Amino acid sequence: MSPLLPAGPAAARIADLTYVIFGLAAVVFIVVESLLLFAVLRFRRAQVSSEPKQIYGNAPLEAVWTAVPALILAVLLAFTLRTMSAVAGPARAAPAQGAADAIQVIGHQWWWEVRYPGAQISTANEIHIAVGQPVHVDVSSTDVIHSFWVPQLQGKIDVIPGRINATWLQADRPGVYRGQCAEFCGDQHARMALLVVADPADQFSAWLEDQQQPAAPPTDPQAQQGVQVFARVGCITCHTIRWGSTGAGGTRGPDLTHVGNRRTLAAGTLPNTPGTMAGWIANPQALKPGSDMPNLNLNGDDLQALLALLEGLR
Repeated sequence: MSPLLPAGPAAARIADLTYVIFGLAAVVFIVVESLLLFAVLRFRRAQVSSEPKQIYGNAPLEAVWTAVPALILAVLLAFTLRTMSAVAGPARAAPAQGAADAIQVIGHQWWWEVRYPGAQISTANEIHIAVGQPVHVDVSSTDVIHSFWVPQLQGKIDVIPGRINATWLQADRPGVYRGQCAEFCGDQHARMALLVVADPADQFSAWLEDQQQPAAPPTDPQAQQGVQVFARVGCITCHTIRWGSTGAGGTRGPDLTHVGNRRTLAAGTLPNTPGTMAGWIANPQALKPGSDMPNLNLNGDDLQALLALLEGLR
């Protein structure tokens, strides 16, 4: 998550500004410490018999130590304004209705909902974008203030209830870039991560097309039993699985239509494997205390059936 390893144009400008500030600060530090060291060595008590000559009201000297800091601040201001303009970039303009290069990110305690309005799909904790293409991102919150931050692609932006803030993402090379909520938002703030997956254009188009497809009805008997468990134990009240032209469930939790393809569970808390999926379903409060995911107290057969269903949603 280092902002000094930028993978996009906005993060590159932020890194450049960081190096400029660090470089100027290093120069000031070296000059000041050198003068201090000179004074300490030159005017040691053992080497002088009387107090050094004192200088008061030296106008040229005062002008220098006033002008130099002012010049440094002016240089930093110029670089900062240039960086702010570049970082704001595409976020200034509202995207066209239904644009493919516009997404919505909604903060919840403690996970990220990701919507692609143009494609009419919703996922969670994982943003897919096409390499080299700027993507407009509208961020908002349903509960408390969060902060959306993907250090290798963009700076931080506040995620505020009742307000939509805009930013943008662009990756110059394929990769998976971790993001994080950067505003303390409750007990599980540290476990509110997300991933930005930058794919070549053709792979992104294939992913988008795949996400638009409904879940395939399970043919395995255990997964079919899992559909019944999903409804019976209450998963359906918070989660949606799109079957055909209909969606089964609620919107309080993430859409699970293609949950089997996601890289992590519980907003980056766990890798998405059968073992961690089983542990998360069996006792989520042990892994992420305070989250809205309740302990369902499933027996072994129901747990395996539900796991078979969710693992098959790809």
